[in-house]
Amino acid sequence: MRLQDKVCIVTGSANGIGLATARKFVSEEAIVIVCDLDAAQVEAAKSELLASGGRAEGYRVDVSERETVDAMVDSVKRRFGRIDVLVNNAGITRDASLLKMDEAQFDSVIAVNLKGAFNCTQAVAATMVEQRAGAIINTSSISGVYGNFGQSNYSASKAGVIGMTKTWARELGPKGVRVNAIVPGAVATDILKTVPEKILRQVENACWQRRIGQPEELANAYAFLASDEASYINGTTLEVSGGVSA
Repeated sequence: MRLQDKVCIVTGSANGIGLATARKFVSEEAIVIVCDLDAAQVEAAKSELLASGGRAEGYRVDVSERETVDAMVDSVKRRFGRIDVLVNNAGITRDASLLKMDEAQFDSVIAVNLKGAFNCTQAVAATMVEQRAGAIINTSSISGVYGNFGQSNYSASKAGVIGMTKTWARELGPKGVRVNAIVPGAVATDILKTVPEKILRQVENACWQRRIGQPEELANAYAFLASDEASYINGTTLEVSGGVSA
């Protein structure tokens, strides 16, 4: 198994892409640390993973609040003695056009999507450097590459994630820690349930495969970058969008 006995923290893993990634990781024999904002959803996800025969722990974590991140990381380190993989998946949207977006909408998205990734990475980095081994996978977005109407905050946060990925790859690569980013296109998660049908058709047509991606397809990419099969991949941004940029 590609991730056998690796201790893997996955933020935003109570649903959507994060939960699909947690399922994939346990199927690869990883020890998965489920982290999310809603304690009840964390417990439900953890219970599902355990029932499937996997190994999992669960923590209520707000990635924008450093103290909850540090408490989780300290607990994981005490429990397992190491941290092998961090998937920075937690993210939110608060969409509005530039002329209508208020400061709270902007700040909340930056706090979770950008500072949250910083908080979690800084919290695990020293452990990984000490081990001389580790894989950090950040979640950007096609919106962070090309921008998107009504997403000044989201696009900025996801572009920033790419910048941090490349910086950390330079800083941590010589110390044995790989840092890469996934760039998803549209994926069938709860976020898309609020999108009008007409817009969904436009999104599908923008993809050369003419469909929306599935969370499991993203999970496969995370599992590859987390594994030793990707041992010489560092500082890259892997687009998983069905060919939007082709």
